[in-house]
Amino acid sequence: MLPPLPPAIQQALNLADASWQPALRAGLYAMQQNSPDYLPALNQSNGQWLPNGGRLFAAFTQPLPAVGYVLVGEGPYPRPESATGVCFMDGAVTHLWSNEPGGGLSKSVNRATSLRNFIKMLAVAAGELDVHNTTGPAVAQLAQRARQHPENWIQALPELQQNLTRAGFLLLNASLVYRPEVPPLKDAQSWQPFMAEVLKHLAERSKGVSRPPPPTLVLWGKIADQLKKLPHFDEFPKAVSEHPYNLSFIANEPMQALFAPLELLRPTPFNLP
Repeated sequence: MLPPLPPAIQQALNLADASWQPALRAGLYAMQQNSPDYLPALNQSNGQWLPNGGRLFAAFTQPLPAVGYVLVGEGPYPRPESATGVCFMDGAVTHLWSNEPGGGLSKSVNRATSLRNFIKMLAVAAGELDVHNTTGPAVAQLAQRARQHPENWIQALPELQQNLTRAGFLLLNASLVYRPEVPPLKDAQSWQPFMAEVLKHLAERSKGVSRPPPPTLVLWGKIADQLKKLPHFDEFPKAVSEHPYNLSFIANEPMQALFAPLELLRPTPFNLP
């Protein structure tokens, strides 16, 4: 018989939607079988890893039936104020646009390299930035339009997260924790049994008559691409790219094609309920 889940892990499960509880518990028990010492070590060092504040499973507030995309990054931001448990949503960022004369994206966005490049890619996909001119004055002009017309542009990062959630994104990291003393790839490997259960439950949701199609796996970076080793991986459509911390991500045409119809920079994007 497997031991009970460590208290810190058990408590963090309370943040996840009820529809995810069987999958998450199955994933955690699979981790215990594969690496018996991993979760107890996290429990014993609670506060020494990110995200803190019980936000380990914050991505799973998105109900399982609502998932149309699984966006997978590498791991939490390595800063307590930034790591939210939701991939690429930096908790230190509020305003997207600079209020300074001639400013483009806000300072906090520019410090979050992956988020900055993601927003620029969305602007290129929307036809608001020239893919060959995404720095300096061009971004400042975009920011000026956004500030002057808040009815047409989101103004804060929580609005972007809300749009992603409404569009059906599960915003997940390949490793749910960041520890400064552990390479991200090593932590991600420890979480693979957990991720396998997440994929299994999403695949099973799509089997049978009148069931929704499987969600699209959106994999950003080499660590996220490690999911290809897992069972059920081949049952999902995929959209794969380099990690957004690479400048080349801004010009990634498959990503532009995926995100353009969603109009995520608009306050009222596409036709959603």
